[in-house]
Amino acid sequence: MKTVTYRIPNISCNHCVHTIQSEISELAGVQSVVANKDTRQATITFDTPATEELIISTLKEINYPPELS
Repeated sequence: MKTVTYRIPNISCNHCVHTIQSEISELAGVQSVVANKDTRQATITFDTPATEELIISTLKEINYPPELS
């Protein structure tokens, strides 16, 4: 099991939070998704077959690209 936290600048309201949580939680292997509009972060816990690359590409597809360092 792996947990990652991404800063997502596009999170601005509860609808954004709902969209991220709904879309990412549908990925096979994702255990939990907690997005926060105040911190503009999403914390995702996942296991295989989900991968960090898949999560990032899905966030980009739904117009919530994470800031990557």
